[in-house]
Amino acid sequence: MARKVTRKAKGVRRQARAQGNSQRMRNARKQGRSVIGRALGMLPFTEEQLQKAFTVLIFAGAIAGLLFLAQVSGAIAVASDRVAHVASNAGFRVANVKVSGTERMNEMAVYERALGRQDLAMTRVDLDGLREELLALSWVRDARVSRQLPATLVVDIIEREPHAVLARADRLMLIDPTGVELEPIARADAGDYMLIEGPGAQDRVEELTALLDAAPALQSQIKGAEWVGNRRWNLTFATDQRLALPEGEAKAAAALISFAQADGRNRLIGGQAVSFDLRNAPRMYMSVPGRAEAQEVETGEDS
Repeated sequence: MARKVTRKAKGVRRQARAQGNSQRMRNARKQGRSVIGRALGMLPFTEEQLQKAFTVLIFAGAIAGLLFLAQVSGAIAVASDRVAHVASNAGFRVANVKVSGTERMNEMAVYERALGRQDLAMTRVDLDGLREELLALSWVRDARVSRQLPATLVVDIIEREPHAVLARADRLMLIDPTGVELEPIARADAGDYMLIEGPGAQDRVEELTALLDAAPALQSQIKGAEWVGNRRWNLTFATDQRLALPEGEAKAAAALISFAQADGRNRLIGGQAVSFDLRNAPRMYMSVPGRAEAQEVETGEDS
């Protein structure tokens, strides 16, 4: 009896599809490598240089990881302590402090902070931290701190400039051109400085300086300035005569210039008038002892 043979058509088709898929995958990989090769060929680096760069990146990542692990485990702190100990034993520790730039302030205030690092290993001195402490001192505008090996800590101070005296309710304070308080000052020692007073005056010291710069010929004759009602200035001359200026920076400057011109023509400062009112400039009212009414004059150049 003849045996019937059945052909496995489905198996042949699956094998053909598999071979086709395999061929397409090989073609895709070749195409991908070709695209990557063309892209790499466009870079301004050789293949050898790229390999070296990748190697460096791998090593850098490994080192960063090791440093992180060392820091977490405290190895860096231990190594730092060891280095500081060796440096100290070798004579690299703070034994001397050298301070310069202190002409007006109390130099001991600087030494008190710097000497706190005495006998400390030079590698353990926090230069930035010491500088921040020095900047907290009222007289210090800036400070530079450095190590002078083997054993000297160098501090260079830049002082604030004394500019005027601020009148407070209970004391007089020496201030710098920005209004920063430097130190208390006795009234007997305050005569060389302009006296600034009035609520809010401390915040307007720079504004006052700009105002007085508008009439430089008068500056040497002004001994006091009062900020009135938080809106305008009264100036007092060395002759104790007072000048009332209007509100507003521009108007006040213009009025002061007009007064300086009028004083140049008529010698107002040192004259009979005890006060001048320019709040309604260019009209000026002068108060003269013995006269019932204030005298009105024009401060313009044509008056």
